[in-house]
Amino acid sequence: MLLKAATIALIPALVIQGSRVKKNTLRLPEPEGARKGKIGTGKKLSLLILGDSAAAGVGVEHQDDALLGAILHELKNDFQVEWKLQAKTGDTTSNVLRTLDQMEVQHYNVIVTSVGVNDVTRLMSAEVWIQKQQQLYSKIQQKFSPKLVIAAGVPPMNMFPALPNPLAWLFGQYAKQMNLQLEKFVNQQVNMQWIEYDIEKYRAMNLQMAADGFHPSKEVYTLWGQEVAGKIQKAF
Repeated sequence: MLLKAATIALIPALVIQGSRVKKNTLRLPEPEGARKGKIGTGKKLSLLILGDSAAAGVGVEHQDDALLGAILHELKNDFQVEWKLQAKTGDTTSNVLRTLDQMEVQHYNVIVTSVGVNDVTRLMSAEVWIQKQQQLYSKIQQKFSPKLVIAAGVPPMNMFPALPNPLAWLFGQYAKQMNLQLEKFVNQQVNMQWIEYDIEKYRAMNLQMAADGFHPSKEVYTLWGQEVAGKIQKAF
């Protein structure tokens, strides 16, 4: 209720700042590289990455340096990975749900998701958002029957260099409430785990974000990929 009141009070500032950010923030393309393939030797493993621009790897020039590449780099010596990347810049949870409707039913051992930032920018309440997450993961189970689903938390957008206050503060509050709901939901599922996007940890390691101040850098993707791969290795 307090967040809703703060949002209403800040609308004039949000409109001005939102327009400036959209105009001035560097727009980075999705990286080059294959969106599906096979790699590695060892036990067979099928992997699907779903989501938004972070899942797509925006912030680097090639998929080898993105989340996908970082995960595959960690897995390729122990697994023969058949993988697919289904992600698009700007996608909200609703967009991802529509994408799933168009995908064929197929089994994947592991699904990795990254979605939420574009729901935050639309000021979606955590209560509505978690309902959409429940729909998303229910549909994932129905279509892909994964053994493991790894959900990336919504990043703390109050710490994005590209965002000024009070816009950054407000987005950060929305992201925080979403993550509280997501963590609770994931902990109730038998085959789900989540990863917190910890910008404070990255800063402590002197890691920077991408040039746009909005997306992960190669170094951040590397750490993110290592964390995802570690969970996969433990499960399989």
